[in-house]
Amino acid sequence: MSVDDFRIRQVVWGAIGLAVGVVVSLLLWSTRGSAVPVLLVVCVAGLVAGVLWCDNHLSGQVRAREEQLRAEFPVVADLLALAVAAGESPVVGLERVMRVCSGHLSHELGRVLADIRTGTPMAVAFDGLAARTGVGSIARFAEGLAIAVERGTPLVDVLHAQAADVREAGRRELMEVGGRKEVAMMIPVVFLILPVTVVFAFFPGYIGLHLTSGM
Repeated sequence: MSVDDFRIRQVVWGAIGLAVGVVVSLLLWSTRGSAVPVLLVVCVAGLVAGVLWCDNHLSGQVRAREEQLRAEFPVVADLLALAVAAGESPVVGLERVMRVCSGHLSHELGRVLADIRTGTPMAVAFDGLAARTGVGSIARFAEGLAIAVERGTPLVDVLHAQAADVREAGRRELMEVGGRKEVAMMIPVVFLILPVTVVFAFFPGYIGLHLTSGM
């Protein structure tokens, strides 16, 4: 999707939101006799909500795609490192990886291979991969491959190191998410489970004191 296509989609969703706002405004005007400024605010709110929903939907798709790219990258990097260590060229190694893998990263690597087959220099093709993806680790991976191909440096160590860095970053992210979830889990413990436990602990004693004072 190009930028123009996305703007057209935003206009369409804004028009849908405006139509919903007009319908709601007509219902409010016919049933409650709402004032005209209120009806205009409802229409404008529908228009803005449609545009923002389209933008948020695209942002969610981008985040999901980047997460899938991060998840696929270590496996692809290790497989490519094994292929290069076995004596194959980077292009042949990419072709072998493409045959055994599937996903967004494999699709991007397929575009790189297509560019190389059409005569684009390998370094330029990998630079295009770095520019297309919004994931920093994959951009560094593509730039490292481009530099290694240009200078003739060993690729195996670079690929293994990058895959290890991505796995370590994934572990740190999981630990951070777990820490945030641990804090969130304390809320029901403190505000629900602990008060109920205190009530169960002191309620029998309260009943006993009440019966004793009554006697």
